[in-house]
Amino acid sequence: MSSQDSIDSRRHKPRLEVDTRIDVVDSMTGQVVGRIGNISESGMLLLATAPLRADALYQLRFDLAAQGQPPHPVEVGAHLLWLDPDQVPGRAWAGLHFIHLPSSQRKALLDWMGRR
Repeated sequence: MSSQDSIDSRRHKPRLEVDTRIDVVDSMTGQVVGRIGNISESGMLLLATAPLRADALYQLRFDLAAQGQPPHPVEVGAHLLWLDPDQVPGRAWAGLHFIHLPSSQRKALLDWMGRR
């Protein structure tokens, strides 16, 4: 069993591959730190374009856009569980677990995922 298989088997929530560009911003610095690769109500895979640290806590925000509707801002507290360098220098894949997602934003995220 590979490490990715092990990670996949521990997930309790289904993940949605994101086929549009959704930038993720560090709420504390205002800096774009990457874009979402996939997402669930409990976490996300981030293609990081800014230096991040494993086992660190982040306050992140991103906008969920649905066709014909205004973007819905989401702000989450997240624990960065792991980092894996990408083949492109300066990029890394990062696994984040949401530790704080207000219920109204969780509902908006689930509704958005349901429309995909």
